[in-house]
Amino acid sequence: MHTVKVEPLTVEAFTPYGDVLTLPTRAGRNYYNDALSNARKEAGPSLSLSLREPSPALPLRASMLERHQYSSQTFIPIDVEQYLVVVAPHLPQGGPDIMQARAFLASGNQGVTYRADTWHHGMTVFGRPACFAVLMWSTGGEGDEEFVEVEPFDVLPN
Repeated sequence: MHTVKVEPLTVEAFTPYGDVLTLPTRAGRNYYNDALSNARKEAGPSLSLSLREPSPALPLRASMLERHQYSSQTFIPIDVEQYLVVVAPHLPQGGPDIMQARAFLASGNQGVTYRADTWHHGMTVFGRPACFAVLMWSTGGEGDEEFVEVEPFDVLPN
């Protein structure tokens, strides 16, 4: 079985999959407009709040990934201790490339934007329940979200 070791979430390491949004530590704004994308004119913005119950500690067995083919998807922590970000690139012949999957541990001061067409695991939080603001674009139809079962792989602590 394939395994993936967790690494810290950094801007440099996450760049192939999207953007890391760092919460400001002093007065002012940080803009991340270039992180947002939408390839469908008919899609409108979708803003939601998501509450996730904490997961048991690692290891995590991943058997399903999702993607948003035409839209970026942003998770902004509102009340979060730690969470896991698992990503995989899209294979040229279709589907996620789990052999290239990576896992990152994010703090409650870091948000993420997945680029359009980036495969990712559902949100996994640690410590206590966590609340996120979630932004993407949708039409309410096909192409908004795609979920696929993958050969299970384990995400292990580093």
